[in-house]
Amino acid sequence: MTTLYHGSYLSIPSPLTHVGRRELDFGPGFYVTSMREQAERWARRVCVVRAEDTPTLSVYEFDESLLPSSIRRLIFQHYDREWLDFIVGSRRGESPWKGYDIIEGGVANDQVIDTVEDYYAGRLTVEQAIGQLRFAKPTHQMCIASQAVVDRCLRFVAYEAVRKEGGMR
Repeated sequence: MTTLYHGSYLSIPSPLTHVGRRELDFGPGFYVTSMREQAERWARRVCVVRAEDTPTLSVYEFDESLLPSSIRRLIFQHYDREWLDFIVGSRRGESPWKGYDIIEGGVANDQVIDTVEDYYAGRLTVEQAIGQLRFAKPTHQMCIASQAVVDRCLRFVAYEAVRKEGGMR
């Protein structure tokens, strides 16, 4: 069992994969992370964007042993050319995520987005972009694009309010 987190402005006891936006890093699906602090930061950010007041962390157990053998899974171990081309393809509307049930890897967050955008715009070569990305702090996201995988392998455990910046709840 792996503990995974989802940061939002409300708890998500029954995740749905079809409500995600297509323009996200790994396409539409339900996004979780193994990094609690990352999910907490995301919950705070979502609350600011949506003018909501309660950053919320949903906690899940993911049982990989229940995955069907036919699963199509893509894992990016590092910020590398494959990851970079995938993210750029998503941003170009090429849908490289089509056909996958689970995609996981680093986040194209504030720390790396300038490099991704410079590569996308042709201001950096792939070698220059990868050279810059290797210094990025590791992040993790898992996009579960298959509702069957969510229903079979992801179990809601609990939710809790996330501390707001400055230590206040």
